[in-house]
Amino acid sequence: MGLKFFRSMVDNPISRGEILRVLKNTFGISSLNILTSVVPAIFAILLMEIKSKPIRSTVQTLTTLPNFISWVLVYSVAWSIFSVEDGFLNRFLMSINAIDTQLNFLASSKHVWLTMTGYTLWKTLGWNMIMYIAAITSIDAEQYEAAKVDGANRYQCMWHITVPGILPTYFVLLLLSIANFLNNGMEQYYMFQNPLNKSAIEVLDLYVYNMGMVGQNISYSTAVGVLKSVVSIALLFFANNLSKLVRKESII
Repeated sequence: MGLKFFRSMVDNPISRGEILRVLKNTFGISSLNILTSVVPAIFAILLMEIKSKPIRSTVQTLTTLPNFISWVLVYSVAWSIFSVEDGFLNRFLMSINAIDTQLNFLASSKHVWLTMTGYTLWKTLGWNMIMYIAAITSIDAEQYEAAKVDGANRYQCMWHITVPGILPTYFVLLLLSIANFLNNGMEQYYMFQNPLNKSAIEVLDLYVYNMGMVGQNISYSTAVGVLKSVVSIALLFFANNLSKLVRKESII
């Protein structure tokens, strides 16, 4: 077939519009994920400041457990809280007369990028934090002792020792996230998609699945998948060059 299906992505105005739509969704959600990538680093710093080891271990365990929960169970929890018929939030708001009619939170497309980012952050916070905790524990304790002798308080130690100590780890993970900019997964968006929010939640991976497995357009979806791989490779080399420019080190 040659480049027939690759050309159809740009020659057909309907296909071109669909590609632009899913790319906008992909870029928007991936950008929000990158913007919130600093949250696990901040959480790790604050967690290590807790002096009680049992409390610190409990918090770390509770925040890591969601990573091992499937998106099916996450959607089940979200349904029990936000659904129209039996959702806890709707029942609570109705009971206090805050709303007159029940709100369909799960079918709204207005803030779906933010809600998906929130679910991802909640699910991966503890797991992503582990690498930053490892980076913090590798910092020489003598630096903190010397800083305290010079009169530094705990906040100054955090800012001048802990933060610079984990910056290399953060930048490496950030550059890898940029390289995987288009690979923001499918399972989460597949579970939360519905006819009312599909236009805003359908990312590139989900679009490939819907076109290939649901729409049985295997050839076209394969072409879109190959295009995504090419763009991902280009982003990887961009991130590598950025690493050389900023950190004077290569990641590949």
